[in-house]
Amino acid sequence: MPLWQVYHPVGSYTPEDKQQFAADVTGFYQRIGLPRFYVVTLFHEVEGASCFVGGEPSEGTVRVVIEHIARHSRHPAERRQASEAISRLVAPYTRDRGLYCEFHVDETPQDLWMTDGIAPPPSGSDAERLWVRENRPVPY
Repeated sequence: MPLWQVYHPVGSYTPEDKQQFAADVTGFYQRIGLPRFYVVTLFHEVEGASCFVGGEPSEGTVRVVIEHIARHSRHPAERRQASEAISRLVAPYTRDRGLYCEFHVDETPQDLWMTDGIAPPPSGSDAERLWVRENRPVPY
C-alpha cells in the first residue's frame, strides 16, 4: 500500500486538482502492477502560520509524506530512480505552480500490514493478480 499524505497551503488545490493529483499517484503505482485500491492519497490543508521551514514561516510549502508497504526498493539505484519519478510526478502540483516541495518515502515492513482483515498476497502471485482484477481484497 502506498499512502501519500500531502500537506499544502490552504486553497492551493481545487477539488478537481486533488482528484487529478490522486489519479496521477494511483496511475504511478498501477503501472507497476499494484491494485488501485492499495493507493490512498490524503490532503491536509495547513494554515500559513502553521508551516515553518528552517524555523521561518512558509506559506508556499507542500510537504509530501509517502509510506510504501506493498513494494520496497532494495538497491540505492532503484531508490534514486523512484525518487526521481516521484519528483516528476509531483512537479505539476508543486514546483510548476511556484510552490516549494519536499517529500520523503518510508518503507514499512509488509508483515505489519493488513487490508480489510486480510494479509496481502505475495508480490506477483496469482492472488495479487486477482486483487488487481477485482480492485478489492479477496480471501485467498
